Amino acid sequence: MQVELLNPQGQAASTVEVPDAVFGRDYNEALIHQLVVAYQANARQGTRAQKDRATVKHSTRKPFRQKGTGNARAGMTSSPLWRGGGRIFPNSPDENFGQKLNKKMYRAGMASILSQLVREGRLAVVDAITLEAPKTKLLADKFKAMNLKSVLLIADEVDENLYLASRNLPHVLVLEPRYADPLSLVHYKKVIVTKGALDQFKEMFA
Repeated sequence: MQVELLNPQGQAASTVEVPDAVFGRDYNEALIHQLVVAYQANARQGTRAQKDRATVKHSTRKPFRQKGTGNARAGMTSSPLWRGGGRIFPNSPDENFGQKLNKKMYRAGMASILSQLVREGRLAVVDAITLEAPKTKLLADKFKAMNLKSVLLIADEVDENLYLASRNLPHVLVLEPRYADPLSLVHYKKVIVTKGALDQFKEMFA
């Protein structure tokens, strides 16, 4: 499998040989969907809470007499049938939304995403991207020269200059290979991988 190698102007200078085990897999839509959904579910925080009939603000006084009113009998206004009453099955603040995903499925799903990015021409390789100072303008000008707007940069080592320069760019994300997630790979229009990060991907997903 060949992946294009970009020069500093964003043009394909040559190609790089990459393993088919990572970048040449078939597209598995069901597995990728399960991987993305599990990633988003595991990121959720179960901090929401609802009140049941014991915790809702109410009076224990019987709202009206048992017989003779024509209404259904009622003991107190905290009943779930009443407006302002408690919920029958309230959401708990410690609710767990996590989904388990096997390591083999995770590796296969990530490799399937990377392979599809290569087929769509959305993944490219660069030798390295370095900055002399932690300036956002330097990184913005570099991506502008390469004609890149929405870009995920995966570098083998993210130094302080690169990290600080990328923080204020709204459509740019800089990560190390170990922090690459399926949602970011799918979201950004272009994925740029350094040669050092390419070797780490081979070890992680081959």
